[in-house]
Amino acid sequence: MTQQKFGVIGLAVMGENLALNVERNGFPVAVYNRTSSRTDEFMKERGEGKNVKAAYTLEEFVQSLERPRRILVMVKAGKPVDAVIDQLKPLLDKDDMIIDGGNSLYEDTERRTQDLEATGLGFMGMGVSGGEEGALWGPSLMPGGTEASYRELEPILTKIAAQVDDGPCVTYIGPGGAGHYVKMVHNGIEYGDMQLIAEAYDLLKNALGLTNSEIQEVFAEWNTTDELNSFLIEITADIFKKLDDQGTGQHLIDLVVDSAGQKGTGRWTVVSALEMGVCIPTIIAAVNGRIISSYKDERVAASKELPGPTGKYEGDIKAFVGKIRDALYCSKICSYAQGMALLSKASKEFNYNLDLGETARIWKGGCIIRAGFLNKIKHAFDQNRDLPNLLLAPEFKQTILDRQEAWREVLVTSNTLGIPVPAFSASLDYFDSYRRANLPQNLTQAQRDYFGAHTYERTDKPRGEFFHTEWGQE
Repeated sequence: MTQQKFGVIGLAVMGENLALNVERNGFPVAVYNRTSSRTDEFMKERGEGKNVKAAYTLEEFVQSLERPRRILVMVKAGKPVDAVIDQLKPLLDKDDMIIDGGNSLYEDTERRTQDLEATGLGFMGMGVSGGEEGALWGPSLMPGGTEASYRELEPILTKIAAQVDDGPCVTYIGPGGAGHYVKMVHNGIEYGDMQLIAEAYDLLKNALGLTNSEIQEVFAEWNTTDELNSFLIEITADIFKKLDDQGTGQHLIDLVVDSAGQKGTGRWTVVSALEMGVCIPTIIAAVNGRIISSYKDERVAASKELPGPTGKYEGDIKAFVGKIRDALYCSKICSYAQGMALLSKASKEFNYNLDLGETARIWKGGCIIRAGFLNKIKHAFDQNRDLPNLLLAPEFKQTILDRQEAWREVLVTSNTLGIPVPAFSASLDYFDSYRRANLPQNLTQAQRDYFGAHTYERTDKPRGEFFHTEWGQE
């Protein structure tokens, strides 16, 4: 009996699209879904005529795969992944491999890797970005685990990944939970990008009074520039073209409730950064932006009780659109700088040995944050693997220095008009804090020593020498 080369468990949108991607690229696939009706539906509608074999029990699924078996699990992160692994383990043989392609917490991946490797089974935690279209036609893949396991999967992964000018959007990320950690931070950066774009939209609409059609033209034009050309800017322009298909005649964007959901990866990024002492204020602002958006009923009530400025910008609108673009790009640089700084710290903390230039390269295609300026990020880390912060890379440094006046004007205007721009503000605060040799935390440390004897260092003594003072005594 001919056996299939690759197996996929879980036939939600991402799972079925990845299965079709693998099959299209020359690897016969076996599929299994806990709900058999979903399997029947997939085989009838999308699997018909393809080299896809359906299984209706895990035993049948495992037996349909050639050894060593390669099984991609695409189920909801958390307990469902553990449940599938527990069901699979008794059915597998030494050197078979399970790949978790969901958005699992990297700590869970570390645990699963240790547990399964100890039994002779392989395990990889693989971040997958690109949404349903990317999964079908080529995602960005971030596989972590043993390098030997990656080499076993490499012929398949390099085929199904997005293809860009310098190769497939996949690379060996690092050991243990490295792949899922990088995917988590990728999603944190994605949160930052989306919040910054939303704030730019808010300014275009509520500060400048542009119509949806005019806003669409702005984003379409921005997508042609080297700085802002990206998937998220592209789809933003598309969104402003869409009319409601339910007979209202309105642009659909105006009928979407302003309450954004989240699945947890942005929050995980924030928690990890706080635990490791890495400053990521733009990403934190983006997570907070989604949280406060969920207070819809409270905000509606508060809007009737807490009036603020109601005016519009009265200067040169075209010129100010350009300044918003500059503010968006500078803020975007800061957001990526924070994400890369977090990856750098995690690489040292967890011995991942991440190649940040290569990480930027595999984000150039397939994934949600794919953008033209990732080439510049790759170049910056290729030039200096130990670069402490993207703000110090020559090109990014000069970009911000040239545009900071426009960036600051946008924030002054937004504050004057009462338009919240938390991610723009957090980015500028990050830049201003990072560029200053002296911050006011000398007072903070003096206060800590006053009430808790936490000690302090002196500017006129070598670093590493600590002192305590009885501050309340004359």
